[in-house]
Amino acid sequence: MTNPITGGCQCGAVRYRITAPFENPHICHCRMCQKAFGNYFAALVGTKKTGLHWTRGEPAFFRSSEVVGRGFCRDCGTPLSFAYDHSDRIAVSIGSLDHPEQVMPARQYGIEGRLPAFALLHELPGTRTEDDVPPEDMEKLRSRQHPDRDEA
Repeated sequence: MTNPITGGCQCGAVRYRITAPFENPHICHCRMCQKAFGNYFAALVGTKKTGLHWTRGEPAFFRSSEVVGRGFCRDCGTPLSFAYDHSDRIAVSIGSLDHPEQVMPARQYGIEGRLPAFALLHELPGTRTEDDVPPEDMEKLRSRQHPDRDEA
């Protein structure tokens, strides 16, 4: 990863910086992660809790079980973190990193919940957004999300 490692939510209300090394980049297919991310799986990468610093705002937390807290932006809903209470580690959502392309998952968890369609996704045909949207409508699709960087 490039230094500094930063990330945040879609609207920019919550931003973070990571100063500890990454560990255990993975995806989790369990039903709890599917619901928390509203997706086929959750993509996460771990670090030490002491190495995660909230630099703008703070996440809200949902207790998805008796031993787990999941952080998210209360304004836009972006999933941000996952942590067991008893652990000194925390995982951040790979998609919330400013450079998610630099993290390659190395493991899968919760495979009992892996949805059948997951095995076929790489075979689906694909198009770029600009190939599907008429040029006069592209401006309407201009992103309102916070840029993938910290601003002064």
